[in-house]
Amino acid sequence: MDTLIQQIINGLVLGSMYALVALGYTMVYGIVNLINFAHGEILMVGALVSWSVVGALGGTGLPGWALMLVALPCAIAACVALNFAIERIAYRPLRNAPRMAPLITAMGVSLLLQTLAMVLWKPSPKSFPQLLPEARLEFLGAGITATQGLILALSVAILAGLLALVQRSRLGRAMRATAENPRAAVLMGVKPDFIISTAFLIGAGLAAVAGLMWAANYGTVQHTMGFMPGLKAFTAAVLGGIGNLGGAMLGGLLLGLIEAIGAGYLGDLTGDVLGSNYADIFAFVALIGVLTLRPSGLLGERVADRA
Repeated sequence: MDTLIQQIINGLVLGSMYALVALGYTMVYGIVNLINFAHGEILMVGALVSWSVVGALGGTGLPGWALMLVALPCAIAACVALNFAIERIAYRPLRNAPRMAPLITAMGVSLLLQTLAMVLWKPSPKSFPQLLPEARLEFLGAGITATQGLILALSVAILAGLLALVQRSRLGRAMRATAENPRAAVLMGVKPDFIISTAFLIGAGLAAVAGLMWAANYGTVQHTMGFMPGLKAFTAAVLGGIGNLGGAMLGGLLLGLIEAIGAGYLGDLTGDVLGSNYADIFAFVALIGVLTLRPSGLLGERVADRA
């Protein structure tokens, strides 16, 4: 029982990080019907920028939480600037092109970012320092660290803020109008280019937060670290219903739980020989099952007809 509770906690933490990245995927897709497969590399850049800032300030005597408060806005600024450039240079000229063109471009951007990161930060893995206390809060026989608690709290707060932005603000109304009918939105005074760029920028900020949290939780960063979280986050977005913010959050949490509990169960059966190595199997088997039974995802995005 204690082991199961620990697996659930670990799964919720992992799923929260997937959900933060999945929210970026689903915001962009919901407005412009584009899958930005370079989004995982934005997480990687956020993690590496955070590592650089923490390393530069490590000798100043600042406590870990203060280093995190400094590193986070730096990572967000870097990721937002990078994603803005990607949208303007790589995606905007292809907005009316056949869908295969931006898909191939996204893959190219992903490889380019990995290569640039390898040149700037070198290919070897780097240790990320422990910024928050390692002490674990005991809960029903399981433990949760300060970093894990912060990840869960941030994810809930960000989702609530994002839902409020989309549902209650003027910007959110413009986003929903652009997603439903871009031509009608233009007639109502909405600027689609601005709305699309804003969606990319918000997604980049979320990926930067996820990058810092990922580095702080797992303690290592490198130039290839964004590929698998990005792929899993896309899986989470599809699992929950891509284009649906609540679906992205639900899909991320479910994916994390499926991985953690499945890997733990398989590890118990094989004496921890196969558990962590084959955790990815459970996530993609779940995706295949959902797409087979409910292709639109668990929350079933409502697709509007675009004139």
